[in-house]
Amino acid sequence: MKIAVNTRLLLRGKLEGMGWFSFETLKRLTQNHPEHQFIFIFDRPYAQEFIFSDNITPVVAGPPARHPFLFYIWFDFQIPRLLKKYQADLFLSPDGYLSLRTDIPQLAVIHDISFIHRPDDLPWLKRRYYNWFFPRFARKAKRIATVSNYSKEDIVRSFQIEPKKIDVVYDGYNTNFKPISPDLQQKVREKYSGGLPYFLFVGALHPRKNIAGLMKAFDVFKSNENHSVKLLIVGGEMHRTSDIFETWGKMRFKDEVVFTGRVSTKELIHIFGAALALAYVPFFEGFGIPIAEAMSAGIPVICSNTTSMPEVGGDAVLYADPYDVEDITSALQEMSQNPRLRNELIEKGFEQKKKFSWDNTARLLWSSIETIFLTDSSHLNP
Repeated sequence: MKIAVNTRLLLRGKLEGMGWFSFETLKRLTQNHPEHQFIFIFDRPYAQEFIFSDNITPVVAGPPARHPFLFYIWFDFQIPRLLKKYQADLFLSPDGYLSLRTDIPQLAVIHDISFIHRPDDLPWLKRRYYNWFFPRFARKAKRIATVSNYSKEDIVRSFQIEPKKIDVVYDGYNTNFKPISPDLQQKVREKYSGGLPYFLFVGALHPRKNIAGLMKAFDVFKSNENHSVKLLIVGGEMHRTSDIFETWGKMRFKDEVVFTGRVSTKELIHIFGAALALAYVPFFEGFGIPIAEAMSAGIPVICSNTTSMPEVGGDAVLYADPYDVEDITSALQEMSQNPRLRNELIEKGFEQKKKFSWDNTARLLWSSIETIFLTDSSHLNP
């Protein structure tokens, strides 16, 4: 079987949520199934580290698809041409974009459809593209995979898709996230927070992540009592960050907020392990990988009580309403003042994280691929 794959999000040093999903699942799929051929389609020169095994044929096809007009050219002209050239039996798209101009079966991984519910978080043209094309991608797909039951129900409800067409393949987490020694914790704190404990946020600087709301709550938290706790924000800028930095500029305790930008995975593991707690209160998530990473790192978690996050957090996190600054503030106060709660959440987190692994994600994604061919093998190339 020849499986063509959209690998445009495999970018060295720039892997975000869907990029990590692509990396972790494709590494396992290609290595676990040497009997099949994979055509990795990149939209720019690729790093050799992404060619995981000998059964991969890498192909570079421009233009770099990073703009709605270029999305259209790449997926509706380049992809059909390459699928025909390489006689692909299936097109797998880990970021959910498909081609509407091919009859080859396609498997879309649609992580979430936040753009339906929060369109103003995106630039105008991307908003229009997503809301026009993704319902069509969902209908065009032979099967859909998504990363939580919440997202499955949302896709079914919003796009009128049959539930039996959608498979849930939970995200995993990097198992290198583990507790670190007290000595290393102190070294990390000295590097990033002047030796002081800190709440940690990890993720792209994006309106959906509610970083402005977190900072407002942190400012009230610092005002209420003389807490020697800082807020560390780790992640790169994405869309519409003006509200984040305007909020930061108005904070009374803005000097207690540290922006690190992107960091290496090795450094991130240390940053997680030295945190007082993860403070992660997005408005919307399809899964929320940092929640599982924090559990693996042995730190307690504050997270939102909305969308998929209760499904991921279970009873192992302290929940807050992301729309209520006072509720987030209360969670920060409770977490900082209650060591018994922190220890209880850490222990529960070690159990909850066992529900998620990239090995299981890859296994379930392969099952989705097999389902396509079990139901219709007439198109397979000889």
